[in-house]
Amino acid sequence: MMKMMTFFQTNPSMSPQYESGTSPVGRKPSAVSETESDSTSVASSEDLSPQKEGGSIPFKEEKKKKKKKGIIKMLDVFAKGIRRKSHSEPTAEVPETEVKPDAPPPTVEELYSALEQGRLDMAHHLLMLERALVRDAAGMNEEDLIRQQSKVEALYTLLRVAVLSVVHQPLEKEPALLHQALKIILEQEQEDQRVLAEARGPSALATTRPRRWLRLWQEGVRRSVEERMNRTPSTTLDAPRPAVTEAGSEAAQSFIHMGKTMKEDLLVVAQRLQPLYPAEFDVFRTYAQHYHNYFSSQLNSMVQFELNEQDTTLLLLWVHNFYPNDIINNPKLSKEFQRADLGSLLPPKEIHKLEVTYLSNEMANTQELMMRGLELEVKRWSEDKEPMKLEGYFHSELPIDIIQIISGTQFKAENITVALGKQIRPLLMAKLSSFLKSYQQAFTDFTEKNKQKHYRAIIMANINNCLTFRTSNDKDSEVPSYIFYSLSEIEQSGFNILLQDLFLELKSRFKKLTQTRWTTHEETVAEIIKITSGYLPEFKALRKRYQEDIMEAIHVYLVKEYIIRLCKKQLVLKTAELQQNLARWILMDAKNIQCFCAENGSPAAWLEPALPTLAEIIHLQDTSAIKIEVATFASRFPDFSKGHLGSILIIKGNLSNSEIKSIKNILDDSTLLTKSSKSLFSHIKVS
Repeated sequence: MMKMMTFFQTNPSMSPQYESGTSPVGRKPSAVSETESDSTSVASSEDLSPQKEGGSIPFKEEKKKKKKKGIIKMLDVFAKGIRRKSHSEPTAEVPETEVKPDAPPPTVEELYSALEQGRLDMAHHLLMLERALVRDAAGMNEEDLIRQQSKVEALYTLLRVAVLSVVHQPLEKEPALLHQALKIILEQEQEDQRVLAEARGPSALATTRPRRWLRLWQEGVRRSVEERMNRTPSTTLDAPRPAVTEAGSEAAQSFIHMGKTMKEDLLVVAQRLQPLYPAEFDVFRTYAQHYHNYFSSQLNSMVQFELNEQDTTLLLLWVHNFYPNDIINNPKLSKEFQRADLGSLLPPKEIHKLEVTYLSNEMANTQELMMRGLELEVKRWSEDKEPMKLEGYFHSELPIDIIQIISGTQFKAENITVALGKQIRPLLMAKLSSFLKSYQQAFTDFTEKNKQKHYRAIIMANINNCLTFRTSNDKDSEVPSYIFYSLSEIEQSGFNILLQDLFLELKSRFKKLTQTRWTTHEETVAEIIKITSGYLPEFKALRKRYQEDIMEAIHVYLVKEYIIRLCKKQLVLKTAELQQNLARWILMDAKNIQCFCAENGSPAAWLEPALPTLAEIIHLQDTSAIKIEVATFASRFPDFSKGHLGSILIIKGNLSNSEIKSIKNILDDSTLLTKSSKSLFSHIKVS
């Protein structure tokens, strides 16, 4: 970052110009009274001497003609003192000299001359002069009183200018001189309090107390701070954090300048000024409060107008993030700021309004960006181009774009404040859910209206998209499951489209089982497996998980169609031998189907006992043994109904109706043993 000269240093080329040519804090105040304005001009040495009508007379001559009392006595004492030559006195930079008890006080002219040169060691003599005037005011006529008080106030004007010129350039003065000026301010504060405490009623003197020099110092700090903060920021300044979108705006540059100025200047206050100032000045808090107030006033002024999105975000960033983290919690300043207790830059009500506006803006932008991404995706579908492949799988950038939009909006809010990030999360999930419904509808429209060359490839790319959407939110326990219902619809619809031609071709092959009464079962099953194998290479463009899912769907279809053939009631075997032969054939076909599906990645191990158990029911001749087998089978396949069982038992032509009824009654209890998330027989209709 650009090296900046602190506001305590004098550099006319980098600081606004003032009468004294110093930087803001080093500005020399004009000679005005402690009150709002000062009608008394600075007196000359002649003005400080008592005058008679018709012109001025020397101080000693007037002393001979007038009775000495009150302030006259005080001035007479000064006049009899040892006169010091003002031209040989040290400059205002010299530390306070020790006043010896027996040293005579300076004359009025010497006092004026010394104060005009910035001699702060004269402050105590002036205070004594003021007290003497107050003490003897009752014995003086009105004209003398007004004249003498004007002279005292003129001297105070000079002293105030000298004191404030030191404290407003604290680092340009010798520490001893600064200490002297600060001591005078505290003495004046104490005198204010003493006068206030001893006030006994109306006085002939014009009111000059309280002088409030501490307040004048504070007001000088305020002006210097405002001048520093109001300086036109340089476009080369670095932000206190990594640049954000708004960093190039005029408001952003202004805030960066103010934040940088405040932090760097207060580091100087804490490290260099604070050790020099008495505790009564509370110097860090004073400077910090004025910097904070100015910064806060700029933000409060800004929120009174209609803000654009950038400015709304910018204000929240400064209120919640940059200001508290980079300035208030700066490691070198945090303890001082804790004692200063500055508070927030904006009132809670204004912050809440900004947050509501921010969330509304972000939701509108997020929705617009997501829908724009979907429009581009749909346009690509209509162009009938094969989707790109990534690691051998059909791929689309749509889910990546949407995830980046969601995560970017989330991160942006969290970067402002964690609480705002939590507020925006459910809103983003609602927008995502709405988007996925639109995505599903667009996909449905495409599948119904388009049968292009790359139709199936586009279907697979969209199925793959669903996994990307899911995995991006798998670790987020706060994501409600309903959001992914639309994805399930896309997946299922896509699988149905990809498999419908295969299943239509296989259906006619399964019919051969009943047409030939299973005599050609081995050849039929082999043909079914061969046809299925021809379709599988195409599905390699699906991601691994979906290859397993589609293979499981094929596995379910093969077992289901085989069972449908058994339930057709076209095969009645009256002897145990015929039943056992059929059972052996079923076991052979079941093994071939299971091996084929498992070798090609089917995860449906739960299907493995389906056909073998039905074969065992057909094979068994003992009713009790059949009941046990049926109960076990029903525990594995809860959707196995009495209708399905009845269709299988018809094959056993040697069972009586009462035996069939008794076996079927087993299902009244057995279906309660276990539950399964998989369904098989619910897809098989029986008459």
